[in-house]
Amino acid sequence: MSRSVRRASIALAVAVLAAAMVGGPVAAASARAALTGSIPAWASSANWKQASDPNAAVRFRVYLGWRDQAGAEALARAVSDPRSASYGKYLTPAQFRQRYAPSQASVGAIQAWIKSQGMAVGYTPTNNRYVEVKGTVARASAAFATSFGDYKVNGKVVRSPSKALSVPGNLGITAVVGLDQGSDLVGPDGKPDAPPSPAFVNAPPCSTFYGEKTTATVSPNGVTLPDAYGGPVPFAPCGYTPQQLRGAYGTSGLIAGGIDGTGQTVAILDAYASPTIESDVNTWATARGIPTLKPNQLVQIVPPGIYNKPQSKAQDPQGWYGEETLDVEAVHAMAPGAKIIYVGSPNNYRDLDEALNHVVDRDLASIVTNSYGYSSEFVPPGYIKPYLDTHIQAAAEGIGLYYSSGDAGDEAAAHGGVRTVDWSASSPFATAVGGTSLAVGQANNYLFETGWETARTNLDQKTIQWSPVPPGSFTTGSGGGTSRLFAQPSYQAGVVPNSIATSNGGSFKGRAVPDVAMVGDPNTGFLIGQTQTFPDGHSAYSEFRLGGTSLSSPLFAGVMALADQAAGFHHGFANPALYALAGTAAFRDVVQPANHLAVARVDFANTVDPSNGFVYSLRTLDFGGLTIHTVAGYDDVTGLGTPNGAAFINALK
Repeated sequence: MSRSVRRASIALAVAVLAAAMVGGPVAAASARAALTGSIPAWASSANWKQASDPNAAVRFRVYLGWRDQAGAEALARAVSDPRSASYGKYLTPAQFRQRYAPSQASVGAIQAWIKSQGMAVGYTPTNNRYVEVKGTVARASAAFATSFGDYKVNGKVVRSPSKALSVPGNLGITAVVGLDQGSDLVGPDGKPDAPPSPAFVNAPPCSTFYGEKTTATVSPNGVTLPDAYGGPVPFAPCGYTPQQLRGAYGTSGLIAGGIDGTGQTVAILDAYASPTIESDVNTWATARGIPTLKPNQLVQIVPPGIYNKPQSKAQDPQGWYGEETLDVEAVHAMAPGAKIIYVGSPNNYRDLDEALNHVVDRDLASIVTNSYGYSSEFVPPGYIKPYLDTHIQAAAEGIGLYYSSGDAGDEAAAHGGVRTVDWSASSPFATAVGGTSLAVGQANNYLFETGWETARTNLDQKTIQWSPVPPGSFTTGSGGGTSRLFAQPSYQAGVVPNSIATSNGGSFKGRAVPDVAMVGDPNTGFLIGQTQTFPDGHSAYSEFRLGGTSLSSPLFAGVMALADQAAGFHHGFANPALYALAGTAAFRDVVQPANHLAVARVDFANTVDPSNGFVYSLRTLDFGGLTIHTVAGYDDVTGLGTPNGAAFINALK
């Protein structure tokens, strides 16, 4: 994981995901029916390498839909809408299952069919959403009337069905998830078989608060950095502390007064699990002067049915150590009294849906933050459907789901110029959290925020000039835009400008992303503490700056834990309540600055020490070069804006 960005967009996920997550609606008939979206674009004759090994093991899930899909959606909307008489009248998991879960008879029919195909039936969750299956490529080929091939994509060989899957139409199967190479990298104990991630160390100089050091007052390593935009620029903050973020977002007084998240539970859903997380958090908390974790305040779990799987070198567990650390410490910073449950999927794409279903169906938390996402909506519909059904159950049960909106802006650069929002941030039953660049003053006071849309130019160390001329090229930024899959939800009507809702062309109004925002720019990021692996092989605790919208999401989840405690009830799916506050003092509206703002940044060339020299760069904040922009009112970079302390908390009571 790059230390300047987070895992909101999973590397390789779209390519591998398409093989792993397939399916679509089927007709209710006894004849076989094709599952749409079974063949990823990369599974082409041009990428064909060979037929898959027929004896290779496969593990996958066969999904069923809700018994009354329309009724479940209507209930989820009603209990989440403050204008509804049903607002807050959430169902328990048992009540939801009784009304909407697939019947035991339906599950039994699928299990019997699976066994008749010579495959083994594994775990089925209590809400009967899916049946886990173990078999071979040969058995799966016969069962789904398809064939499998190995395809070389981006230097990797991955398996995919070679023609559309088909199933008996009378079984009610809506999706098949996981028919790929089974790239999992955890052992039977659920712990990642990998050392801590490679080290990153902040290089000096950096500022303890915004503007403390500038290029006019400090010449790093004897180099006087040139001006930009008419004058000197500040050096990037070293990483904001909990006290600085609480001060900037106006929650210091609330926390001091006991509104600290006590009695609330926040679930964090990521991949893998850091074995040093608890000691890291406590060491960091002590250094930052905030309470350490109480016994059992942080719990790590691995959902049943997904942990004892084959290993594969295709995964990147080291890259997610920082992700878990960032998420846990961000929640603890904003809600130091809240219980945190960390739920670790054993891989970074194919079992995240199963882990989320476990959290929701077991009602493990009232708030769930998800610091990951797929870098577009261009994923098979059969994968989106299982996720969306889980989102509906979460809303019906009063569980709020918060997703990072992404770190690549409008995603056009990654998709041939076609802009797209990230999935699952675009779900109409989840809250998408975008990112900002934040300036915190010497007294922990809020100075300003811009939308996170960073451009970079480097110092030419021969001419001592910025090259290219600032702002340079886009690097990272808050994900946003308009969904091509989901129509505009009623809560966005009248708030989201038509120019954004219809930005994909035509008269179709789509669901806009994000909904809200908090600091995400890693150049004005968060100071975390984590055990890292240094180049000589030793591992040690150290602190460094990190950011991304996977900082924004857990920070906002922490604020919502305060809001739930203060209100005395769970806000659940909060979007209808949040959009009702549009334009009020509950939010700080984030707009593009009148003139360019930038920070200077110094990094070690080898990421850890000066032995290989330094890299000097200028990072322009909210440079405005994408198709999404910060404007007055709702915008597709920061949504409604950022929470405004007590005004935000009190408005949600």
